Amino acid sequence: MSRKEAHLRMGTRGSALAVAQTELVRDRLVAAHPGLQVEIIRITTGGDRDLDRPLSQLGGKGAFTKELDDALLESQIDCAVHSLKDVPTDLPEGLVLGAIGHRATPFDVLVANDGMILDELPEGAKVGTSSLRRKAQLLLYRDDLDVVDVRGNVETRLRKLDEGKYDALVLAAAGLERLGLQDRVSEILTQDVMIPAPGQGILAVAIRVGDAKTQRFVDVFEDPNARAAGSCERGFLAALGGGCQAPAGALAETIGGSIVITGIIISPDAIDVYKGDHEGKKSAAAAIGKRLAIDLLDQGGDKVVRRAKALFDS
Repeated sequence: MSRKEAHLRMGTRGSALAVAQTELVRDRLVAAHPGLQVEIIRITTGGDRDLDRPLSQLGGKGAFTKELDDALLESQIDCAVHSLKDVPTDLPEGLVLGAIGHRATPFDVLVANDGMILDELPEGAKVGTSSLRRKAQLLLYRDDLDVVDVRGNVETRLRKLDEGKYDALVLAAAGLERLGLQDRVSEILTQDVMIPAPGQGILAVAIRVGDAKTQRFVDVFEDPNARAAGSCERGFLAALGGGCQAPAGALAETIGGSIVITGIIISPDAIDVYKGDHEGKKSAAAAIGKRLAIDLLDQGGDKVVRRAKALFDS
């Protein structure tokens, strides 16, 4: 490996979680390619700068990827590490997901004062989340809760909880695991309570189309089952409209050569709920996700999506 070939510029958001995730990818690549030098370059995204507005008002998933995409297209970096749930279903022209890695725990978790679980929270308890999907499913399970918006990185949210500004938070299990904060988890919210965001728990590495050198480096991070699950869930999301602002969740699991996906479309007030599952061949993962989304839209989920779009566009 020549000196030039042995250097890789890896872009990431600047939060502790984003950097920790990027270091996971870096360590895997370096272990597989002795002599490879990886430079981690921190880039601030629009979603990181704007901490006042709810995530649903920030212009869709691209809020956390656009600046990294731009840096990649301008050859300022060679690859970018993303949480797959933050990546729009339509990538900018010239970019591709060169590797999709092993999935961590996909579920959301409750982090509560005194270690209380969801059923133990007092009536009217203040629960913080930045996600309409989480809020709607919380209200579906317990409509007596006061679900309020909270922004900031994981550490900031936990500090606000510890200061008594919230009774509990809902966060992604994978993020806490990657930061070594598993001990803060009060309860794992399985899909019976809360279906996660499409792609949650999966890391993806974006590269430029045709960049064979970087592709060779990142190939080692690829996990075929994670790619199939992510493709299925992203197929579901794409069928709703890739930048869908309606609360929606999807979780796919591979079983041998098959894949099973469970999905939900739910109104923000949790009154209209459309939930189902679909199964098919793993080789047709994206189409299986799309089929489930179309089924739920046909059942009435389309009106939830239309209302959310109208509200967002107003």
